[in-house]
Amino acid sequence: MGITRRNFLKAAGVITAGTALGIDLKPAEAKASELKITKAKETKTICPYCAVGCGMLVHSIPHTNKVINLEGDPDHVINRGALCSKGTTLRQLAGSENPRRLTKPLYRAPGSSEWREVSWEWAIEQIARRVKETRDRTFITRNKKGNVVNRCEGIASLGSAALDNEECYLLVKMLRTLGIVYLEHQARI
Repeated sequence: MGITRRNFLKAAGVITAGTALGIDLKPAEAKASELKITKAKETKTICPYCAVGCGMLVHSIPHTNKVINLEGDPDHVINRGALCSKGTTLRQLAGSENPRRLTKPLYRAPGSSEWREVSWEWAIEQIARRVKETRDRTFITRNKKGNVVNRCEGIASLGSAALDNEECYLLVKMLRTLGIVYLEHQARI
């Protein structure tokens, strides 16, 4: 209900009449003033959208993990409680808030115009198989001069600014182990 002048005057009249008649409005006031996050579980997290790393407080209903409130963490050293427009929309990542958000992998076969839902196990197995096939097919042991290079030129990686230093370190270690030399990062683009 939007607050209009008419609604304000009606509410003021009811309160005045209730006070004049001696009706105790404290239980109603207490119920009305109870916040929706009173019984919620508070979780501190970091915004995943960019490399700034703003702190966030996420309030969810226990046992359902449904997000009911999201706000900037006032104690966080970087953002001091403020969030940008992307950070404030993070709540939409939850499947309950955005029914269009994909929660299961989809696969479109070559030449097909339709996407079909597949299992996570199948999708991960396909990715692993294709990485191995591409690596085996494009692996170069020696360059034209005969020097040992042991590299894979058929795969490239683009890192994300949402990764922290430790995740970037592990990702690069894994990619270098595969022999991948084309590594780029979002922060440099």
